[in-house]
Amino acid sequence: MLSCLMYRTCQKSGRRRFYRVELTYNLFQEVSVLREWGLSGGRGVSRIDIYHSLRNASEAADRIRNNTLKRGYSRAA
Repeated sequence: MLSCLMYRTCQKSGRRRFYRVELTYNLFQEVSVLREWGLSGGRGVSRIDIYHSLRNASEAADRIRNNTLKRGYSRAA
């Protein structure tokens, strides 16, 4: 449905990290917020949070995105 991809370069190792936040409906008509993060080119970690309304899910996704941007990530072009 809606996805935001962000990257940053790790100061110590010089490797590139990614963070992705995605909103999508699941089979039960609930809204899921999917988060994936890790090193680019490697296996990442994922987490899914489920919300009963699109408004709550989008507020949570915005909060996650803003916190990630504060940590030095930048949005992918």
